Order: sequence, then structure tokens, then C-alpha cells
Amino acid sequence: MEEGGLGLTKEAFGLAYGTVGLIGLLLGGIVGGMLASRDGLKRWLWPFVCAITLPDIVYVYLSYAQPDSLGLVSACLFIEQFGYGLGFTALTLYMLYYSQGEFKTSHYAICTGLSYLGLMLPGMVSGWIKDAVGYQTFFVLVMFFCIITFAVAAFIKIDPEFGKKKQ
Repeated sequence: MEEGGLGLTKEAFGLAYGTVGLIGLLLGGIVGGMLASRDGLKRWLWPFVCAITLPDIVYVYLSYAQPDSLGLVSACLFIEQFGYGLGFTALTLYMLYYSQGEFKTSHYAICTGLSYLGLMLPGMVSGWIKDAVGYQTFFVLVMFFCIITFAVAAFIKIDPEFGKKKQ
């Protein structure tokens, strides 16, 4: 066993996150794209917001249960990554929607940079926060911060036809 939250070996972690999780992420993105192209982003915005945030509860579960089963850990990571794939579809489509107009390529590049900054900054301090509040409390805190995603989504205005596949 290696040192880490669940004590997974590098091989087990690679299988759970790098294989099973990746399959979940890809399937989530594909399903998200299919749903959005059928009904539009506006119709799926709230389900996608739930999909990208609520599966993070698996990390709360894993931090408290500390399961030994690689199958259970893999299933949890699949669920979380599938939800992330769905939610990332909404983010990508919204950036495309927001970037419409004369300078769409530049605006999309700026949106992409800001979204990566939004991932990078919390990642930079996550280890420090985990050490400050404790392993289990860290994941509860992450779930609390998911409120921000819901608050931001409440202000988004989207054309109901955006994202729908044209016949």
C-alpha cells in the first residue's frame, strides 16, 4: 500500500482513476453532448449543474468509509467523473454561447483561460486546506463550496435554441 487518502497502490489508483474514471468522463461528455444537441443547453443547464457538483459527495463517502474494495472505489470515481463529463459539456457550451460575435475566437480563448484559472487556483491551495481542516472535513468543505456553482448558474441567461442540433 502507498501513502494516500485511501491507501491505494499506484497501479490501483491508475486503474480506478485513469481507466474507470476516464471512461466515465468520456461517457459523460458524450451523453451530455447528445442531450444538449437534442434539447438545447437551457433545458439541461440545471441537470448538468447538479451532475458536476452533487457526485462530489462520493469523496465525502470515501473519506469516511475508507473502503478496501477497488471495485467500490472505481464505481465511485466513475460516478463522479461521469457527472463531471456532463457538467463540463455545459461549461463548454456556455463558453461558446458567451463567445458569439465578432471576436468569438478571442473571447473563447479568454473564457478557456479563466476556466483553467478557476481550476488551478483552488488546486494550488487544496493541500494546504486539507492539512488545515483535516482529510474528511476537507471533502465536506468542498461540497459546501458547490453552492457557488448553483448561485452562478442562477444568473445565467441562455437562448432556449442554443446548442440544439439544426435539422
